[in-house]
Amino acid sequence: MRPSRRQFLAGSGAALLAACTRTLIKTSAPEITHGVQVGDVQTGRALVWARASEPSRLVVEWDTTERFANPRRVAGPVVTPDADHAATIAIDGLPDTQTISVRARFEREAARGASAWATARFQTPRSDRFRVAWTGDTCGQGFGRNPEWGGLRGYAAIRAAEPAVFVHSGDLIYADNPILHEQRSGDRVWKNISNEHVARVAQTIEDYRARFQYNLEDDHVRALAAEVPIVAQWDDHETHNNWWPHQQLEDDRYANRDASAIAALAHRAMYEWTPLPPGTVYRVIHYGPLLDIIVMDCRSFRTPNVGGDAAADMLGAAQARWLVEAIRRSTARWKLVACDQPLSLVIPDGPDDKRREGFADGSREVRGREVELSRVLAGVRGVKNIVWVTADVHYAAAHHYDPARAAFADFDPFWEFVAGPIHAGSFGPNDLDPTFGPEQTFAWAPPTQNLAPWDGYNNFGTIDVAPEALAVRIVGLDGREQYKVELPFTP
Repeated sequence: MRPSRRQFLAGSGAALLAACTRTLIKTSAPEITHGVQVGDVQTGRALVWARASEPSRLVVEWDTTERFANPRRVAGPVVTPDADHAATIAIDGLPDTQTISVRARFEREAARGASAWATARFQTPRSDRFRVAWTGDTCGQGFGRNPEWGGLRGYAAIRAAEPAVFVHSGDLIYADNPILHEQRSGDRVWKNISNEHVARVAQTIEDYRARFQYNLEDDHVRALAAEVPIVAQWDDHETHNNWWPHQQLEDDRYANRDASAIAALAHRAMYEWTPLPPGTVYRVIHYGPLLDIIVMDCRSFRTPNVGGDAAADMLGAAQARWLVEAIRRSTARWKLVACDQPLSLVIPDGPDDKRREGFADGSREVRGREVELSRVLAGVRGVKNIVWVTADVHYAAAHHYDPARAAFADFDPFWEFVAGPIHAGSFGPNDLDPTFGPEQTFAWAPPTQNLAPWDGYNNFGTIDVAPEALAVRIVGLDGREQYKVELPFTP
């Protein structure tokens, strides 16, 4: 019996609807695009980051065994294009002195498929001893991922040092330095992997996201992230060299020269692509009874780099008060201040080099941003076992500060250590401002400026933390120790 016209049309419509439904319902599972990152591990808590290929829900499980015999499960948000399909969630209740295995995947709603698990592992705080690594400056001066040289090899060197924590002291990306296919260095050519987004200065949210993605496409970066949690802070090149809020950039490459406007995009991309807690970049990571890592933000609240006698801030009043209180409240045996700017290195800025990028202005008097710094140092007087670490200047150094040598003497002696770059051009050395009595006990700088990573001056620092002492080292990418000092605990 032949169907009627109505039956035929109804059947055809049903078949068409079924075909359309099959087309709309995806049969392939979502994918994790860039592995797993762990961040801000501290007593009882850690952050876990992952990114999906499409909208789906982030799910994280953790256990104290690699078999995941008794996994604790945390369901995160559904990621969307608004946050570039990425999310960071917290896992709590972590036991100390353990190796934690963590795995993440993305699940579609209504059980319509899930990604494969991506795994990582990390150490929780110990009370006997552990190692911290720090450095800064990734993919600067146009030196990107060069396959012929082995990619971002500095991250492999950090991983080989087996730290429990990695502090990235800023310049996570170089948004203002194009990464072209070729970068000349002396009489040699550095050959980059490049793409349309990183081959230009970043001006859109897609450009900024692409910079973070570019770094995580390196095998060494992902391998380090899968084993060592990061403590991330930012500096200037996430946005633009030496920028300050509300600055109008003197740079013809930019359609929008409002530094605050493009910094908002950089900040958004950084939080999308890095395991950071909500709130301010400045924060305290309580890494067990031995160590507090006190992270500063020397970028978001500074006033213009006018130089000279004019009053200027680096931290802003609220952060400066917080910093003093955080150090004074700390009950940890050691206080590690992660500052993204050196305290006494003179860093010229501007077309005539009259402005000053950092705290130091080059004179012996307490002027400009040094007024704010003097209040911080005076405010923490009496608190012992404070050590400062930084990067930024693209060479390594060790500075000991002593009021006996200083123009301003209302502070206790302390050490500051400078490391980096981990993968960028090497520079330096800089002049040392005498205001706070620094003595340079070590410097490792190139003989000429802007040498490539293959010239051997890229580096990082390590700190072996123990109850009785800190052992601080500067290490080259070949694993060779360039400097070491041991700081005994002061009761």
